[in-house]
Amino acid sequence: MSDAIKHECGISLIRLLKPLEYYKEKYGTAFYGVNKMYLMMEKQHNRGQDGAGFASIKLNMAPGERYISRQRSVAQQPIQDIFAQINTRINEVMRENPEYADDVALQKKHVPYIGELLLGHVRYGTFGKNSVESVHPFLRQNNWMHRNLIVAGNFNMTNVFQLFNKLVELGQHPKEKADTITVMEKIGHFLDDAVAKVYKKLKKEGYSKFEASPQIAERLNVAKILKKASRDWDGGYAMAGLLGHGDSFVLRDPSGIRPAYYYKDDEVVVIASERPVIQTVFNAKFEDVHELDPGHAMIIKKSGSTSIEKIQEPHERKACSFERIYFSRGSDAEIYQERKELGRLLMPEVLKHIDHDTQNTVFSYIPNTAETSFYGMVEAAQAELDKQKADEILARRNELDKAGLEEILSKKLRTEKIAIKDVKLRTFITEDSSRDDLVAHVYDVTYGVVKETDNLVIIDDSIVRGTTLKKSIIKMLSRLNPKKIVVVSSAPQIRYPDCYGIDMAKLQDFIAFRAAVDLLKEHGKEHIIDDVYQKCLSQVDFEDKEVINYVKEVYEPFTDEQISEKIAQLLKDETIKPEVSVIYQKVDNLHKACPKNLGDWYFTGNYPTVGGNRVVNRAFINYVEGNLKRAY
Repeated sequence: MSDAIKHECGISLIRLLKPLEYYKEKYGTAFYGVNKMYLMMEKQHNRGQDGAGFASIKLNMAPGERYISRQRSVAQQPIQDIFAQINTRINEVMRENPEYADDVALQKKHVPYIGELLLGHVRYGTFGKNSVESVHPFLRQNNWMHRNLIVAGNFNMTNVFQLFNKLVELGQHPKEKADTITVMEKIGHFLDDAVAKVYKKLKKEGYSKFEASPQIAERLNVAKILKKASRDWDGGYAMAGLLGHGDSFVLRDPSGIRPAYYYKDDEVVVIASERPVIQTVFNAKFEDVHELDPGHAMIIKKSGSTSIEKIQEPHERKACSFERIYFSRGSDAEIYQERKELGRLLMPEVLKHIDHDTQNTVFSYIPNTAETSFYGMVEAAQAELDKQKADEILARRNELDKAGLEEILSKKLRTEKIAIKDVKLRTFITEDSSRDDLVAHVYDVTYGVVKETDNLVIIDDSIVRGTTLKKSIIKMLSRLNPKKIVVVSSAPQIRYPDCYGIDMAKLQDFIAFRAAVDLLKEHGKEHIIDDVYQKCLSQVDFEDKEVINYVKEVYEPFTDEQISEKIAQLLKDETIKPEVSVIYQKVDNLHKACPKNLGDWYFTGNYPTVGGNRVVNRAFINYVEGNLKRAY
């Protein structure tokens, strides 16, 4: 994606179902779980590179023995930093105590991080400070083993302030208003309550406090705790939690906005944000890795038994389509085909813009994640060229000789790697004109393959802000002097902010929004901006379920094509000589290509939860008032 947008997080959970001695005997090391967690986190580093965290729990430890370990980092390469620290510590202990080498029981007792239950997390710091205190997993400590809670997730709550206030009403004093803290304390509150109730029953049954502990672990109803804690949550989430005694869970939001997949065999239970991560790390078949249903939780008891429980009533499935377009690894079998289809479905519109002249058109892509969509577009272009050749052969069939036939058949589609992304340039000069000149060179181009009579078609995943396209890519492409530059987006126009975990919070950042505002001004409809502003203000004190997304009215006077034409004008300045046009994916075609991920609120404004409409209206109020704060 030329304008990089950030995704919040990726989660990984591993529960070893056998004693550690089993993994030592079969795989040569009791650190099997730690090694696998490293691989899972590395395979998900695309989901977050600003920070990473790791936590582990050892089962059945005696009082006074450490059973929880945690490591977090915001280093430049946080995953490597975490596991370098873990390895250093492990190696120190093993070097100082050589008798531990072949004794797994001693390793478990004395070596940190080794355990049966492991949780990993990678994140982008899109909200709040990117300090180590903001990095998951979060830990809620207590001297009662059952009340220790570790939480990590891929989520964002739209109603964090309301949730915070409810905690205060319960008598709590959360240390900050961040949604992770708020969510953890909400779960923690009902966990404390559940432990107390179970203990009260056990006491009546005659159990001593010491005898009650293992019974609490057995009887604790994790699903019931999650149902109570998540009752008022509004947002997108895939959330993992570990309880100190060894229970664990992963919970997914009722609309399925954020992804979660699981795999189980007789050795492990594994949960992650992406399917191919599990497939690669555990050599699992596609059909053996399952998607966790929206509104459900996978609960793994200390005993190792697993269950899928309905926690909240599922809503209409609105899984994030950006997962398929951009965020998730393209090595997923379904995602790979979906991205190709996105490119394929764009071809009819591309042909219109090049007047079906495939012979004088060079096709290319913005590296690197648009490459798969490019393959789909090229396959469709090749089909068009084959049709053109067939039509020409039929039209000339009575006069064609061998040389003429060979000439027609020799026509080939022209595909080239035109845009080349250089190593990230450091814009160390603060003066604007100098910075712009540096930014213009973030991308380089391949010279000598585009003629002045050629169209140049270049596909991108999505055009969000348009900044890199305008200041770098189009400027560089124009140096090739093509007749026309056609920029193609495999995603539709991004018109509305996301509030479920993607770093797209401000309306004025979106080039589609800026284009619509310019069109309103040009057509004498500027009053719509004030009308929408007043309507948004009138709803500030409404309950979320009563709020309407009035920002849609900004776009209603214009067709998609009119907005695309205005975007093309915004991307071009007086230094660009070739004609520039922009093609966006249609929302209907997006749904055809990605039928299981119909979450499209950033394109349509149709938010899957009631909090979304409040967020988009607040974003518009912020825009009109010149307020640069986030809308949630």
